Amino acid sequence: MSDKPSRNEDEYFAREDAERIHKLRTQQVAEEQARERRSHFMKCPKCGADLLTETFHGVQIDRCPDCHGVWLDHGELDLLMKHEDPGVLRRVFSDVAASVRKLRATS
Repeated sequence: MSDKPSRNEDEYFAREDAERIHKLRTQQVAEEQARERRSHFMKCPKCGADLLTETFHGVQIDRCPDCHGVWLDHGELDLLMKHEDPGVLRRVFSDVAASVRKLRATS
């Protein structure tokens, strides 16, 4: 009897190894993508600073304290546009602009 593996055994273990490697690589890519996503959460897309959330007329707006950029999440602009008061959009942006001017004056 030979201790050498048969061709079928070699093929079986090669397939098993390939499947394990594929599974590990897939898991590694998923973990890297999740880590990358977490590193960008609530970061300014322009300068990378931490965003601050402020509420103006019932709508949460993300504002960057460094570059003073203003960001709306999905649906927030629609919420402002559908507001029963047609001037709310103007008032929200006026309030945000005033807030940014005040921050620039203290910076």
